[in-house]
Amino acid sequence: MPGIDLSVDQKLKIALLLDDLGVDSIEAGFPITSQGEFEAVKLIAKSVTTSEIVALARARKDDIDKALDADVDAVHTFIATSDIHINHKLKLTKEQVIEKAIEAVEYTKSHGVVVEFSAEDATRSDWEFLARVFQEVVNAGADRIDIADTVGIAYPNYIARLVKYVKSNVKGNYVLSVHCHNDFGMAVANSVTAVESGADQVHVTILGVGERAGNASLEEVASALKFLLGYETNIKFNKIRKVADAVSKYFGIVIPPNKAIVGVNAFAHESGIHVHGVLSHPLTYEPIDPSIVGAQRIIVLGKHSGKHAVEYVLKQMGIEPRDDIVEEVLKIVKDLGDKGVKIDKQILENIITNVIKKDGIHVQGSYY
Repeated sequence: MPGIDLSVDQKLKIALLLDDLGVDSIEAGFPITSQGEFEAVKLIAKSVTTSEIVALARARKDDIDKALDADVDAVHTFIATSDIHINHKLKLTKEQVIEKAIEAVEYTKSHGVVVEFSAEDATRSDWEFLARVFQEVVNAGADRIDIADTVGIAYPNYIARLVKYVKSNVKGNYVLSVHCHNDFGMAVANSVTAVESGADQVHVTILGVGERAGNASLEEVASALKFLLGYETNIKFNKIRKVADAVSKYFGIVIPPNKAIVGVNAFAHESGIHVHGVLSHPLTYEPIDPSIVGAQRIIVLGKHSGKHAVEYVLKQMGIEPRDDIVEEVLKIVKDLGDKGVKIDKQILENIITNVIKKDGIHVQGSYY
């Protein structure tokens, strides 16, 4: 993610949280980029007990050696396969690209680690050439091959067809992975569609952090696969929010309130119709029980609220929800909402306290 540089200690803490979350593989870093990055990857490889630890390396011997020196379980090596990258960045022929890919995989595999090969900018590559590169690296010993949507130009129908094309045209025993970027807001949709179409592994990041608009969000992809498609993963969903909060802290970013699964509004309700429904039966306006992902249901009062929300809040505070009290609180809340006032905890409790003061009712607690 642009502008983000984590310390060795911060990277280790996040890796340990990911391990505890149940992530299968953790790409701990790119060891060749700096001494601190190398030390962090090596420390993570030593400290993490369950997840496979992966290091990133270009299809170059010096990159691969640095990754191997970090004592990781797997090396993820890559080279671009699109014409635009081959001609303008690499300045190689297609045959040279294939040669470098084979050499990188064979060299890495000879050191006894798991090898994943990514075709950078795969989604803008000629499909026939892409399949040829993949077949060559599988023949050379690659355990996993990855379709990288490097600039996020894929869309669900496109990624579905590409995954099926690769599965049909690349023979051998390999795991097919996808790596989706979010430039057009489709990283999660593309990742889920890829799995539906036959992909075996998905590259994701907590909160979708990553280059430019980011990558596919772990919490969204994992939840969609589990709760919409019925796939089993090793993710402990009740720990997702804890990891998201830690990444938010270390990256210095605020989680958008409307962020799926982990945003503060993900299970918050204000509309009178919604609140009435969710209080009658939560599944009327919630796709899953919030506790499954370590969240809580929040009933918010504002200009869109109805009497059921006020009744709920009063009960939570130990106050009998008499009709006159409910109506008066609701009127004040709506009047303030029409003036653009956000009804936070303190304002709401002040409203309720003032309304019931004349009746001498004792407030027992907060609804938060």
